[in-house]
Amino acid sequence: MKFLLVIIVLLIAHFQYRLWDPINGSLAQLHSREQELAELKKEVEEKKQRNEALYAEVEDLRKGQEALEERARDELGMIRADETFFQVLE
Repeated sequence: MKFLLVIIVLLIAHFQYRLWDPINGSLAQLHSREQELAELKKEVEEKKQRNEALYAEVEDLRKGQEALEERARDELGMIRADETFFQVLE
């Protein structure tokens, strides 16, 4: 019976050592890694939002020129050098 009790105590001591061992992956390291992961996820989300904003800005610039030309044609009656203007009177 004492032998069994010694084995159980040794197993508990072994598992406690592994649980708190600072070199081979303790709970403190696990908590530290979880914090690092949370920070990295936050950075990734911020960068995704920044990329989406930049992409939207690029799309506005691409479409903005076309919108600008259309507005110049409709409101100001302007034409490009390679276009011919026809005015239809009703």
